Amino acid sequence: MATLDTGLNEAGAKRSKRPLLIGLALALLLAGGGFHATWSGWVLSGGKQGTAIAAPGPLTGIAFVPLETMVISLGPKAGSRYLRFTAQVEVPEMASADVMALKPRILDVLNSYLRAIDTALIEDPRAMARLRAQMLRRVQVVAGEARVRDLLITEFVLN
Repeated sequence: MATLDTGLNEAGAKRSKRPLLIGLALALLLAGGGFHATWSGWVLSGGKQGTAIAAPGPLTGIAFVPLETMVISLGPKAGSRYLRFTAQVEVPEMASADVMALKPRILDVLNSYLRAIDTALIEDPRAMARLRAQMLRRVQVVAGEARVRDLLITEFVLN
C-alpha cells in the first residue's frame, strides 16, 4: 500500500505544475502584448493605427465682451487695501450687442457683490472658483442665462 500512496502523490504533483506553467506563460504573453500595444500607441489611438488627428475647425458662435477694470477698496480689517478686478464675459455671438448694452448693470452687480463679501474670502486663494461661480450667476441673472456662457477673470490683484 505504501507504493500505491507514493504513486498517487507523484501523479498529483505532476498535474499541479502544468496549470501553473500554462498560467505563467499566458501571463507573460499578455503582458508582452499589453506593453507592445501601449508602446506603439495602438491603445491611445483607439485601435486605429496611422490615423491623423484632424485639425479643429474655426471657432464660431462665441464672442467675448470685456469689462472695465474695477478697483474695490477693502475694509480696514483686510490685509490688503484694494482689489483690482478685470474680467470678460463669454457670450453667444448673436447676444454680444445685448450684453454690451447691459455692461453698466453687470459692472454694478459685480461691484456690489465684491464690496459685500467678507475680505477673508477674497484673500483666500482657494476661494477663487466659488467667487467666480457666484459672480457668473449674478451676471446671468442680470443679462439672462441664455446670453452669458461664462465669466473669465483676467485680473484679480490684491494691493
